[in-house]
Amino acid sequence: MKPTPGLRRQIIQSLAVMALGIICLSVIGTYVFYALAVTYLPDSISETWMPSRVEMIWIGCTIAAALGMSVYVAIRLSRRLITPLNSVAHSLREVAQGNLTARAPLDEQAMGETAQLVRDFNAMAERLQSMTREREFWNAAIAHELRTPVTILRGRLQGLAEGVFSPSSELFEGLLRQVEGLNRLIEDLRVLSLNDSGHLEVQRVSVRLAAELGSVLQAFATPLAEKGFHLHQELDAVLLVECDAVRIRQALMALLENALRHADPGNLRVRLEQVGDDCQLSVEDDGPGIDSALTINIFEAFRRGDPSRSRKSGGSGLGLAVVKAIVEAHGGQVFWQASAKGGSRFVLSWPLQP
Repeated sequence: MKPTPGLRRQIIQSLAVMALGIICLSVIGTYVFYALAVTYLPDSISETWMPSRVEMIWIGCTIAAALGMSVYVAIRLSRRLITPLNSVAHSLREVAQGNLTARAPLDEQAMGETAQLVRDFNAMAERLQSMTREREFWNAAIAHELRTPVTILRGRLQGLAEGVFSPSSELFEGLLRQVEGLNRLIEDLRVLSLNDSGHLEVQRVSVRLAAELGSVLQAFATPLAEKGFHLHQELDAVLLVECDAVRIRQALMALLENALRHADPGNLRVRLEQVGDDCQLSVEDDGPGIDSALTINIFEAFRRGDPSRSRKSGGSGLGLAVVKAIVEAHGGQVFWQASAKGGSRFVLSWPLQP
């Protein structure tokens, strides 16, 4: 597609063509008029400073033609300028009144900058509508995730207050687990909100990351074994990394919890190594894997690879989003790969030094 010339260029071209047309009409037309008048109507040419009747007619026709040419260029130019601007202004009023579906139609005759203005406005309106839908989705998802633990807490506490339940250590432990779940949910939401606003800060220090991650793996060893997982760790003990160890441990815990909930019992491999100038941390399971069509949004908040399975096994749908936020705060990236045995391999990669 041939690019549209810029607005300034088209204005200059239009005015130049108009001026050239008027000059040609005046000079060449006058030359032709007098050539014909001398040949066929020699008596019609005035010999004084006052033009004759025929000359007055020619002057009037020349002025009318010049005005017509100017009006034509002005109408054509204003149409290319005013039409898209009016379209954007009308759509802006629609958006201001709450109609986020309003879009400015793009005229085929719109000039470069005005056409770009229409495209930019439509892109902005589309983004605003998408953000509004995402906010509504977030509000509904947060309300859904909070409803279950709050309902359980309310029911148990009301039962204790009315004497339906007898106080016991098991009951209080269950209530404490619900409170801890709420606390994790709130912390995950806080991390994602800070990341979206660009205020998620990481305290980088030089650490032997293998030792930091080893404590996390040790804490998860029993729950993993009870679920039938065989943990294999390959951690580079001498690798010195500049990172926020607390955040990296949080990311690893989220990946291990994700494996506990969604992976089939089997081998679970955790590897820490240096790849080029990057530090790479990976968690790999043996299955069941994720459908390739569902992997696009797995690192987005409240997106689940298999919603039915996720609902049965629990989880808020924030874990992988938190992992992504932490890695991006370190200037790295996180991605998913299919493992050699048909499972999932989550890879966190960030620079060894910022």
